[in-house]
Amino acid sequence: MAKLSVKDLELAGKRVFLRVDFNVPLDENLNIRDDTRIKAALPTIQYILEKGGMLIIASHLGRPKGKVDVKMSLEPVAHRLEMLLDRKVQFVKDCIGDEVKRVAGSLKPGDVLLLENLRFHIEEKNNDTNFARELASLADLYVNDAFGAAHRAHASVEGIAHNFENPAGGFLMEKELQYLDNALKNPKRPLLAIIGGAKVSTKIGVIKNLLNTVDKLVIGGGMCFTFYKAKGYPIGKSLCEDELLYEAKSALKNPKVYLPVDVLVAKEAEAGSATQTVDAAAIPDDYLGVDIGAKSVANIIDFMKEAKTIVWNGPMGIFEIDRFARGTEFVAKAVATATKAGAVSIVGGGDTISALKKFDLVEAVSHASTGGGASLEYLEGKELPGLKVLKEK
Repeated sequence: MAKLSVKDLELAGKRVFLRVDFNVPLDENLNIRDDTRIKAALPTIQYILEKGGMLIIASHLGRPKGKVDVKMSLEPVAHRLEMLLDRKVQFVKDCIGDEVKRVAGSLKPGDVLLLENLRFHIEEKNNDTNFARELASLADLYVNDAFGAAHRAHASVEGIAHNFENPAGGFLMEKELQYLDNALKNPKRPLLAIIGGAKVSTKIGVIKNLLNTVDKLVIGGGMCFTFYKAKGYPIGKSLCEDELLYEAKSALKNPKVYLPVDVLVAKEAEAGSATQTVDAAAIPDDYLGVDIGAKSVANIIDFMKEAKTIVWNGPMGIFEIDRFARGTEFVAKAVATATKAGAVSIVGGGDTISALKKFDLVEAVSHASTGGGASLEYLEGKELPGLKVLKEK
């Protein structure tokens, strides 16, 4: 990593403000449904504690819009973290104020304090200078391990870092950037990108940027139909972003782009709906596309057999409904097979990771990115505020 790492800091006896991404899903009883993001931060947490640091951990959870909402409290996370670390984790019901200062000031080497949800204060999202300064006053050092929030210019991500001489990145941040940088700047070739999901609008920048680097780019998911329409194909009731037809047409001029040749269509986007597989150029008027077809899957699998680096972001269809999940499932299994055969695979995006979990394949890829929006913006070539502000080595 070109930026300063937690390994470059003298941690013994120091209070370390560690920004993490503990934005975990909670059920209606406020139980954590998936603790992947907590586990992803453990190497950095354990390293700081082993080196004699005192930890002040901060995160957001959900979108409370600057108001206290008990359904988005980080208290359940404190309990889970305590179990995972097998040591006491103190929790305070705010992230600034006298009580927080008192508890933070009483920490001893090896102690862990988790602050309440940063977004209970509107100043966090507004990147308020005073709020950032107050957070910074709790600690001697700043480490950002929240890659998933690195694309946000928020107070605990961007503003706070200006108050420290050596703001550094954690191990998760380092790992994410290492994989993404290798894919973008120094990939083992051939480099195959598979870009899916519902909207062209969220991915067109990524497609344009990747076309400068990749050897082959597959377009799948709901965004296909905007590209089909750009080619003059009928798309029935399928999803389409008409305002992006020109951009889609322009991208299709590049011979590296592969569009699925057949699609699964349904009368409605519902589990019990009538379906058929049709040629991409022959979608009936009263049907909508819900997945890619078997011929397309076979073609994509062939591309993967050649690929040495695979970047996958976005499912191939409405994978949440089992009948429409076959394309995504076969692509996921093919990525896992290619990885086993020696390819480097980087999978990103919340829905894509959910799909990997559904098919029990998270461990079967080289790297499952914790940052959906952040990895997309990085792949698009954008500078991430939370990364830019960290000190260069």
